[in-house]
Amino acid sequence: MITIDLQSAEPLFNQLMAQIKLAIQHKKLVPGDALPSIRQLAADLDINAKTVAKAYRLLERDSVIESRAFRGSFVHAAALDNLQADINKWLHDVIAQDIARYRHAGATDSEIRIAFQQTLSSKTHSTSSNITKQTKE
Repeated sequence: MITIDLQSAEPLFNQLMAQIKLAIQHKKLVPGDALPSIRQLAADLDINAKTVAKAYRLLERDSVIESRAFRGSFVHAAALDNLQADINKWLHDVIAQDIARYRHAGATDSEIRIAFQQTLSSKTHSTSSNITKQTKE
């Protein structure tokens, strides 16, 4: 049922997510169906278990699958409604709004890039709460 292309430039976890979503869309998997364990699927596909775990974690984040303690992963009851979840589009929209707000406050694109890079590379994000407080005033 699930096939991936080891020669493809697309990351394996993305391929795996797409295959699971496609199986749900075509009703080969329906809400409540059990998915193979992470170890089993990794062995079947001859890929690293961490790759499968990442795909499962992202699918769970989007409410396409759900994990049940000590029982495994299952197709989420609302999986069909959540197949189109796109965190990248959401991030783009939110960041675009933030950038517009920063520009309105007088920040240059260069200053915004530097601030984003510093924030992404920092170990703590304590400065983000200070920025939020300052921009609200």
